[in-house]
Amino acid sequence: FSLVSTMARMERVSVGSSGLEIARVLTGLWQMADMERDGKQVDLRNCAESMSAYVDAGITTFDMADHYGSAEDVAGIFCKEIVSDPAQVQMLTKWCPKPAVMDRAVVEGAVDISLKRLRTDKIDLLQFHWWDFKDPRYLDAMHELKQLRVEGKIRELGVTNVDTSHLRLLIRDGIPIATNQVCFSVLDTRARKPRGMCEFCAEEGVKILAFGVLGGGFLSERWLGKEEPAAEELQTWSQMKYKRFIDICGWEQFQLTLRALDQVARRHSVSIASVAARWVLQQPGVGGVIIGARLGVSEHISDTINLFSFELSTADMDEIQAVIDARPRQIPGDCGDEYRRPPFLTAQGDLSHHLDALPPVYEQHGGSSGTRVQSGTVWEDIAGFSRAARIGNIIAVSGTTATHGSRCVGGPDAAAQATFVCDKLEAAVTSLGARLQDVIRTRVFVKRIADWEPVARVHGEKFADVRPANSLVQADLVGDEYLVEIEADAVVTG
Repeated sequence: FSLVSTMARMERVSVGSSGLEIARVLTGLWQMADMERDGKQVDLRNCAESMSAYVDAGITTFDMADHYGSAEDVAGIFCKEIVSDPAQVQMLTKWCPKPAVMDRAVVEGAVDISLKRLRTDKIDLLQFHWWDFKDPRYLDAMHELKQLRVEGKIRELGVTNVDTSHLRLLIRDGIPIATNQVCFSVLDTRARKPRGMCEFCAEEGVKILAFGVLGGGFLSERWLGKEEPAAEELQTWSQMKYKRFIDICGWEQFQLTLRALDQVARRHSVSIASVAARWVLQQPGVGGVIIGARLGVSEHISDTINLFSFELSTADMDEIQAVIDARPRQIPGDCGDEYRRPPFLTAQGDLSHHLDALPPVYEQHGGSSGTRVQSGTVWEDIAGFSRAARIGNIIAVSGTTATHGSRCVGGPDAAAQATFVCDKLEAAVTSLGARLQDVIRTRVFVKRIADWEPVARVHGEKFADVRPANSLVQADLVGDEYLVEIEADAVVTG
């Protein structure tokens, strides 16, 4: 490939406010971890050298993470020892910590590890993942990362696997989010839900970086008309993961999708994979798609570049949409839910490769009159109350506002505040040994009656499968910054 001849065809997009530009096709290095599975040794220098072909083709942006095996080390070797001009490449990484204290020392320590591995003094884009939004320490982490961006260790901040409600919360809380990396494909269209990720990101100027666009390689001619593989025939973590997405609707529906993509591909004289990726690229809010690579083993550079040789017409998009709409069911929930609630659409079908367990958010305090939890807000000490109390199988959760420590979370946005409040309610009942499904009544108080609908929608999203008794009224809440307060009652069963 000639850099001059192909760079003109590679589309690029600006992310954030610093002038960072990335290729609209990013090379994903997740499979480095798979290549090193079970202690396998990989020639890191050879992997780094294989990155040159991508850069020469204009595919200058690479995506990795702290837990993608030696991916950051390989990127560091490439930037420091191989590429002639490191400024022409963009190295995006992620930090995916286990729930813990997120103070300055912890956050900066993690960033410094990535800086050392990448052999640089500034990370182009650091993307943050959090396993459990009931645990509010992700806010501490994001504000520390924001400060490190101000200090120059990070150029742009992104998140990964964050749902629409929590993306809204983070932005309204003052975090400059440039990107959100989520699963998005013709198999997984959660991002396109009404009032969902695509719509919100397009409005806010946040770029979606889509992974899983080729379904672990299943969205290709290789599987068209083929029999369904047995579990033991799946050879890579990617295949194990995305077969679970296919299983939501079944192999027959998957074959209908492949046939529709094949018809469109034949009209444009391109591959099924190209059509699948182009479909995602043409969605609102999408900045780029991530195509995985097994460095030094296999590459699909020519097919990747071919994404920019055609566009899908309205008729093409309608044809693909028809097969999506005909499915008996869709992937449930919002973007990122596959890492936080069943069905866990991971390679293992659970979180065992990532976490041992999620600890309770709040510590229990027992006494003669039952068990209680505190959430650490200033109001609990001032007024002398617990966040929640349990006597027998009865749990009462105090009126809860969007308070984290001594500050209001979510800015002047009632929906953002309600998201944080609902997380605190769930944290309280689960810390006392109950489940969200045990909540039997909620009472919602809004300062401005005009906020009733966005607050009600947040409540509806959290309690969609619970359906507790509920009241929503206007009230003059204490504290000018607070727009919503919610209390709850639960009866522990089972």
